[in-house]
Amino acid sequence: MLDLSKIADQMQGISQQLTQEASATRQRLEKAQQLMEQAFRRQDELVELQQVWRDRLNFTAAAPIEPLNLTASLATPPAAHTVIATDGSQIAPSHHEIAYCYLLNVGRIVLHYGQNRFPLLDSLPEVVYRPEDLYISRQWGISTEEWMGYRRTVAESVVLAELAIGTSSGETLQAKSPSPPMLALTDGSLIYWFLESLPHEARDRILTPILSAWDQLQRAKIPLLGYLSASRSGEALNFLRLPACPYETPDCLSRCAGQRDRLPCQVLEPLKDTKFWAIQLAPGQRSPLWRSSANILELYGDHRVYFCYVHVGTEVARVEFPEWVVQDEELLNSSLSMVIAQVQKGYGYPVALAEAHNQAVVRGGDRTRFFALLEQEMIRAGLQNVGVSYKEARKRGSIA
Repeated sequence: MLDLSKIADQMQGISQQLTQEASATRQRLEKAQQLMEQAFRRQDELVELQQVWRDRLNFTAAAPIEPLNLTASLATPPAAHTVIATDGSQIAPSHHEIAYCYLLNVGRIVLHYGQNRFPLLDSLPEVVYRPEDLYISRQWGISTEEWMGYRRTVAESVVLAELAIGTSSGETLQAKSPSPPMLALTDGSLIYWFLESLPHEARDRILTPILSAWDQLQRAKIPLLGYLSASRSGEALNFLRLPACPYETPDCLSRCAGQRDRLPCQVLEPLKDTKFWAIQLAPGQRSPLWRSSANILELYGDHRVYFCYVHVGTEVARVEFPEWVVQDEELLNSSLSMVIAQVQKGYGYPVALAEAHNQAVVRGGDRTRFFALLEQEMIRAGLQNVGVSYKEARKRGSIA
C-alpha cells in the first residue's frame, strides 16, 4: 500500500524540476528552428552528406524527401470509406499458475462509414501450450515471455491483412460500383527495432510472416499506417545534427570517438520530434515526409518505412507507412485524411484503434475465468493436484 503522506514533500521538488525543464525546452526549440532554417538552405547538400557518411555516424537520422519548410494541409476524407484495425493483448505464462501456457488475444475492428453497413467488433484468442511452441525461443537465448510479445506482433499483422483482404473481397462481390477506400491501421511503429538484436533464425520467424502480410495489402492497394501517439522519437531532429556539426565532414567515429561528454552536435538533446512539430504545424497539417534510416529496414525490401508528423488537433502524432504507400500520392493523402477523421471520431485518438484495444484487452475477470475453464478441463481429463503454487495462493490473500 502506498503511503501518500510520505511522498507529499517530494512533490515540490518535482514541480521545480519540471519548471526548469520547460525553460530549457523553449531554448532548445529556438535553436531547432535556427538549425531547421540552415538545413532547408543546404538540404540537398546535407542529404548527400548523410548518405556518404552514414556508416561513420554514431546516431540514426531520418532523411527528408520533401522540402523541410513544407506544411501540407490534409483534405477531407471520402464520405464513404472503411477503416480496419487490430490490437493485441495476452495472458503471460507463469510457473505459479495451474499450467504453464499463455494466451494471445487479437482484437479485430472493421468500421464502415457512409455505407449503411454493420461494423465488426470481436477478438481472436489463441492458447499456446505445446512444449515445442513454449520453449522454441530458448535455443536463441530468448525467454518465453519475450517471445510471446514477438508472436503477438506477428499475430496482429497477419490478422490485419486477412481481415482487410476478406473485407475487400466481400465488398467487391457485393458492390456494383468500385469499393470505397479502405485503410489498415495499427497501433505503434512499423519499425521493429527489437529485431536488430535477435539471431537471424529467430528474426526470420518474426519478420517473414509480417512482410508476407504487408505484401497482401500492397497487392490489394490497401494502405497500411502505423499510428504513434506521444512518440518519443528524435529521428527527424537528428538530421539537424548535420548542420550543427562543427567539422567539415560528419565523421563521428574518428572526430568524436574519445569524447565522453555531450557531443558538439547534440545541442538539441533531449528534445523530441513531436515537441518541435507542435510549434510548426496547425491542426490538420502534416510535416514533410521522412525516410527512416533504421538499420533493420535493410531487410524490409519494398516495405521500407517512411513517416511524417500530423497535427491531429489534440496532439502531434507520428504516422508511419511503407514505401509503396508513399509512391502513390493519392493513396497517401486519402489514408492520412482518414486518420484525421478517426482521431476526431475518437475524441483525440483513432476510434478504430481504441476499440481494437478494448476488444483485445484481457482484464482481471477474464484471466480468472480463463484459468477456471482450464482447471475444469484438467480435472475432467483426470489430472491430479490441480492448483496454483503456495506462493501464488498466499499473494492472493492477506492475513493482516
